[in-house]
Order: sequence, then C-alpha cells, then structure tokens
Amino acid sequence: MITRTIYQQEHEMFRDSVRKFLEDKVVPYHEQWEEDGQVDRSIWLKAGELGMISPTVPEEFGGVGVDFRYNAIVDEEVSRLGLSGLGFALHSDIAVPYIIHYGSDEQKRTYLPKLVSGEMISAIAMTEPGTGSDLQGVQTTAIKDGSDYILNGSKTFITNGQLADIVIVVAKTKPELGGKGTSLILLEEGTKGFTKGKNLKKVGMKAQDTSELFFDNVRVPQSNLLGEENKGFIYLMQDLPQERLSVAITGIAAAESILQQTIEYTKERKAFGQPIADFQNTQFKLAEMDTELTAARVFVDRCLELLIEGKLDTVTASKAKLLCSDLQCRVMDECVQLHGGYGYMWEYPVARAWADSRVQRIYAGTNEIMKLIIGRSLTQ
Repeated sequence: MITRTIYQQEHEMFRDSVRKFLEDKVVPYHEQWEEDGQVDRSIWLKAGELGMISPTVPEEFGGVGVDFRYNAIVDEEVSRLGLSGLGFALHSDIAVPYIIHYGSDEQKRTYLPKLVSGEMISAIAMTEPGTGSDLQGVQTTAIKDGSDYILNGSKTFITNGQLADIVIVVAKTKPELGGKGTSLILLEEGTKGFTKGKNLKKVGMKAQDTSELFFDNVRVPQSNLLGEENKGFIYLMQDLPQERLSVAITGIAAAESILQQTIEYTKERKAFGQPIADFQNTQFKLAEMDTELTAARVFVDRCLELLIEGKLDTVTASKAKLLCSDLQCRVMDECVQLHGGYGYMWEYPVARAWADSRVQRIYAGTNEIMKLIIGRSLTQ
C-alpha cells in the first residue's frame, strides 16, 4: 500500500483515540444494537466527550474548529470495524454542515453546542416515498401562514430518524417554482403534528435507525428557516460533494478492512490439503482487489485534499462516489466467495460488510445519477 500523506502526527494521535474508544465502547455492544434496530443513545454522549462528533464546528459554537480530515478519520475507523449502526457520518458530514454554512447566529448558538456534545442528534429529510434522487420533485410543502410555516408531507429512509432531535426538512415553500421554490426548515422532535413512523427493517446496517417521518399541518416558526427562502436546492447542490466524498471514504475503508481479514482467512483456511491462499485463483483475486483499492485510496485522498482546499467540484465528487461504492461492492462479493459458506454466515464480519455495502450505490444519489452528472460534463 502506498504511504498516505494526507494525515500528520496529530491526526494519527486522534485516530488512535478514536480506534480505542470504538473497540472499548462500541464493538462489544454492536451485535445487541443490531437486534435492537438502533444504537444506545448514550454512545453519542460518550463520543461527544472525545470530540468525535462534528469536529469541524467552530470553537465559538462548542466545536474543535478543525478541518474535514478529522471527520474522515472517524468515518474510516467506524467503517474498518464494521460499526454501521453509528450514524455519526450522516450527522457530522452531512446534516450539521448545513447549520454551520447557512444557519443564523441564533440557530448556531441554539443547536451547534448540543450537536457537538451528542446531546442532540440530527437527521436530514430529503427522500420521499415518490422521489429518491430527484430532489426537485419533492412534494413536501412549507406554506407561510402569518409568522409561521405550515409543513405537510412525508419522508422515508431517513438515517437517524428514530433518535433525531432536530431534522432538516427539504420542503417546497413556493411549489409553483418547482426546484427553485425549495427551502430547508429546521424541525424539532416533539413539534405538534410531527410524527415518526416505524424503524424500517433493512438488508444491512441493522443497528442504524432508519425511519419514515410524517408532517401533518406542522406549525414551524419562520425563524426556523435555514438560510434564505427558496435557496434550498442551491444549498443541497453546494453541499452534496462533501456527502458523496463521505460515502467514498467509508466505502474504501470498509473494503480495505475486509480485504485484509480475507487475506488472513485464506492463509488459515485449508482445502485439498493446503491453504486456499496457495491457489493461483485466490492470489489473482487478492491481487486484483488490492491493486484497485490502492488506486482508489490515492484518488480519495486527493479528493479529501481538494475538499479541504475548497476545490472539490460536483463532477469529481461524483466520480469518487461512483468508483468507490462500485469497488466496495465488488470487493465484498469477492471476499464472501473466498470465505465460502462461512462468508454467508452473519457471525462473520464479511457477511455483515457485504450486506452493509449494497446501499452505498443507492444513497447520496444513485450511481446512475453519478454517471449522468459525469457524462453530461463530458458532452455538454
């Protein structure tokens, strides 16, 4: 593996503390959380004490004020250990940055300190039953009524949905304008008319709460508008590159971890009187995966550098998401095959990783949408 240059000594010290915390405080309980369908809420508070949650939040609002490399370290370590129940990436990489970038001073002072400490958990409600990657087709509305908005509609597949205390709702404030009439509304749990549906049962990520959300004439103060009215679609487009890079980061880290575990397994597992690592087919498969992951890792690290420099564009982020999620799924599938029947047993990390990986090609914009974005950039 090529030596990584993106991280310095202080980053690796932070990584060591994150890894130890996860091994001590999360790994022993994750299997039970899979049965429960969600993690224990207390783990958010414990992670907050360590500075693992939303480290990019400025110091004046309770954060550490560091760059996205610290988010990436948390993402990598969570993914390497297969702790897919933790919704930290959605919270820190995707939802909270909207408040950092577009929130008023009052909104930042009200929410950010608690979002950093783990006292509050966030979610962002984009997807609807009838609209997935088509954010311009959102049907949820937030219509002005005096000094409030009246919110109506529903959302589905919302990560952190059961535990969320604050939800960023994507809604149409001017439906007649289509996508140009989209806004972002901050909605707190407990608001009258706001209900959470069942915790959805998924193929993978079984410890991560994923929910339906319903809005029935929910009255929200206009002061809960995030940024400017009707600028929501623009905000989403501006922040999606970071979201897609986050998917790429978690995908490569998970695939690297499972590949390493598979290499060790092939050295120990015997067939026809010899370790299966001695077979040419095994060596070819391992060589192919290692080569592709090395190349992808270099590209993702460069994308991370571009993000920190404020230069990561939509097309490049789409390439990272497309490349890494496709590769992640291929690696997981090959590693299951190399494990044989044991690879299909839930007690083996490779089985969990295989199930967890599939959604990476769907959320944050399907890979077909990624191809469309890249293709249009080449032909228009």
